Formats: sequence, C-alpha cells, structure tokens
Amino acid sequence: MKVLILGNGGREHAIGKKFLKDFPTIDLYFYPGNGGTDEIGKNIKNTYTTLDLCLYAKKNAIDITIVGSETFLLDGIVDVFKNFGLKIMGPHYLAARLEGDRVFSKSFMKKYGVRTPKYEVFSSYQKALDFLEKKNYSVAIKTSGIAGGKGVILVKNKNEAKKALTSIMIDKKFGKSGNKVIIEEFLKGNESSIISIFNGKDIIPFLSAKDYKKIGEKETGSNTGGMGTIAPNPYMNDEVWIDFKKNILEPTLKGLFLEKLTFFGFIYFGLMITSNSVYLLEYNTRMGDPETQTLLPLMESNFFQIIQSVFLQKEISIYWKKLCSCCIVLSSKGYPEQYESGKIINGLNYLKEPFYIAGAKKEKEKWMTSHGRVLNIVGIGSTGDSARKIAYNKVKKVHFENLYFRKDIGL
Repeated sequence: MKVLILGNGGREHAIGKKFLKDFPTIDLYFYPGNGGTDEIGKNIKNTYTTLDLCLYAKKNAIDITIVGSETFLLDGIVDVFKNFGLKIMGPHYLAARLEGDRVFSKSFMKKYGVRTPKYEVFSSYQKALDFLEKKNYSVAIKTSGIAGGKGVILVKNKNEAKKALTSIMIDKKFGKSGNKVIIEEFLKGNESSIISIFNGKDIIPFLSAKDYKKIGEKETGSNTGGMGTIAPNPYMNDEVWIDFKKNILEPTLKGLFLEKLTFFGFIYFGLMITSNSVYLLEYNTRMGDPETQTLLPLMESNFFQIIQSVFLQKEISIYWKKLCSCCIVLSSKGYPEQYESGKIINGLNYLKEPFYIAGAKKEKEKWMTSHGRVLNIVGIGSTGDSARKIAYNKVKKVHFENLYFRKDIGL
C-alpha cells in the first residue's frame, strides 16, 4: 500500500508515524516533507505543481493521498486528483473555501444557523475604521483569506484596532488575505479544537483538544501556528458536547449536503466555550497542527483502516486510550516573524517516543533547524498534569541555540 502525504510539518510526520505503527509494511511518500518524514518514507525532492503531483501519484501507483497543508486544497488539488481517478483525503475547491475564505465561511454559518459570534465584513479600510470608532472593545479582527493560522488579531482599544487594521489592509502584512476583514465580537471563554473525519455522509468527531496559539505565556503576543496542545480538553464536558453537536455539528452537516459541499476528508471545528454556550470561531478542512501530534498517540484504533473506511462510506467508530497528552512546540528565535535557522540540534537521540520533527533537517548526520517551529515534544500520562510533567522533562533533553518554548502549556 502506497500513501502520499502533502505538507512539511510535525502534523505530516505524526500522520506518517501513526500509519507505520498501524501498518508496518506501508510505503510512505511526502511532499515536500522534512527531515523527520525522510527518515520514515521518501521525500519527493523536485518542485512540483498540482498537476505534477497528480502525474507523480498516477505513475507511482499511489493508493491514497492525505492533504495536510491548506495551500494545496485552495489550489484545487482534490479536484485534479479526482479527475484522474485518484483517492485523496480533502475537500474539493468549493468546500475548501470553508477554511480559505472566512467571509464565505461566516455566510455559510449564518445561513444554516451554526452558532458563531456576531460579525461585520469590510472591504474598505475607512468604513472598517469608522465602525471600530463606535465599538466599546474588545474585538477580533480577522483576515478573510488564509494566513498560516496567524490572520487573527485580538484588540482591546482603539489604538490597537487601528494598528491592526492598518497592518492588514494598508501594509498588507498578510498579502491578499487582508483585502477584506471580518470584525467579530470578542467572546470570553476557553477555546477547543475538534478535529473530525467526514465520509461524505457523517461527521465523526475525534477526542477534543486545546490549542495554545499565542507566542507568549498567558496567551500574550502574536498569533502563531500553535505553540502547544493538550488532549482531552478539560473544558469539553458532556453538556458542552451536546451543545456543540446540536448547534454546530448538525447544522454544519445539513449545510454541507444542501450546498453540495460533501467530501472525503477532515473538518476541524475551532470552538469558543463561554459560560453559557459554545460558539464556532472557524472551520479548517484538514487536520490541525499541533493538535494532530497530541491526538494520534492517544488513538487506539487503526488510523489507516479508518481512512480506508472513509472511501467506502462505512460506519466509523474511533476508540481512544484512557490517557492524556501534552504537546510542547520548540521554536526558533524570532518566530512567528523572521526566525533563525541552521542551528545544530542536540539531544534528539535521547528522546523517547512520541516526538515529531516540525522544521528540521539532517546535514552530514547532524540535525539542524530549518523552520520557525522545530520540534513537537509529547508527553503521555494518566492525568493531564502527569502528561505535562513528562513532556517538559523530555524538553530538557533537547537543545539548540536560542531555543524557545512556552512554559505554561497545560496549566
């Protein structure tokens, strides 16, 4: 069995490791991959377009392709692969807009009664500024398009709001993603990530997780792609699960059918749990990073068999270990802005599983940093506190120059 995994981070390394554990004889291919994926499979070295990847998959008899990165989805890779009769896990282009176009996504939520914070959409900088002048703060200012998980800025006063709006719409910090902005009411509560698998008929949620997005401790500073995760999320009690399924999952499923947006793949619900309700902040149409790295070590079920069941539209049941996990992201100095690279990593040989390479490569038998997020260190324990302690004890074994990580993941 041959599987191609698209992406170059810790998520893709984690998916590959889980597949190998479940199906040791599997052949794994990665594009573009990283140093970790190169150790467990074959990284495709050339620079490939979407069509090139399709032809590569056809030529090499790839059985299933898993899309990790959103950029591939918004390039329409699923449509191309399906036209060639290839199995691929991910939404077609129109459905990928649920993640790639926040204006479209918000309109979908509103149309089908998916509970989400109140919002307004602006394509004019001045009109957005005028609207912000009347607010009593706090608000979230979001880019319409994808921005690598960083296109959300929470502001607490008019000065912060103007600065954020200027950086998005005038300075084009996030490029074309900032041509339109969404200004959304700020909700106080606890976030939750619910990755789910979609077989075109049913949405089956995974175990809950809690993601830590900010670069600084106590959720301060700039947004990142994620600095750590815990699972299960302690705020997802039975009452919240019932609320989520009734007011978010079920109307989402209804809308997907009515809009002809069904697909084989993943759908991620980014939630805010307030004191009285749960709200949907955003959809992703792939597995989250670093949530995947936290969840897959807890999955008792055979993940590859689950993927195969999706294409057959079989009923899916997922079983989880009665344990907790905590993932700590080790990053380079400067991340999420301009970051350092090329630093020697010491201590990887002393790490026990699970851990994942997010942005590192091997050069002359030495591991070197190559990206902003470098390593994902995971602790597994009988409680959230024990998982956290195990993870941070593992972190002590690794070092590279100017290594940075948050010390409050799981607190």
